[in-house]
Amino acid sequence: MNYSFENLREKNMSFQDVFKRIVQFMKRDPKGNYRLMFGTDSQVHSTYTRFVTGIVIQQEGKGAWACIRKVTLPRQLKNLHEKISYETSLTEEVVAMFTEARKEELINIVLPHIYKGSSFTIEGHIDIGSQTRNKTKFLVREMTSRIESMGLEPKIKPNAFVASAYANRYTK
Repeated sequence: MNYSFENLREKNMSFQDVFKRIVQFMKRDPKGNYRLMFGTDSQVHSTYTRFVTGIVIQQEGKGAWACIRKVTLPRQLKNLHEKISYETSLTEEVVAMFTEARKEELINIVLPHIYKGSSFTIEGHIDIGSQTRNKTKFLVREMTSRIESMGLEPKIKPNAFVASAYANRYTK
């Protein structure tokens, strides 16, 4: 599997590079309110399907650092359940790289400032919606359960912007 990450400034980052950037971002202001968010989107092309997983660390009101990981499946994935399930699997795969020790390292950055209002949450963004007109409505329970089982707070449309906006931009 290709575990190479990139953003507009850097290409070919390893997961260690990504984790280091997140730590540096949080250490700039340990008193902040941080959201670590993951999400995957995909686009079916003529001979392949491109999947893009986004990792975003946001300090609420003060900016963000983000990167993506691209995976190309050499076929058209047209079955909606299979496509959303694979998107969720790719999100889970990246989340699994954040071991308990790594999550603890991030939590320990803000921990001394919790009583002064700092916070840290981890979210999994899924490119599905529960609105009546949304054709992915039938997948909400299954996919949110998978994200919850990994210890993340699941977010669906319209709150799943890492998947539906950030990652989506790079699937074309």
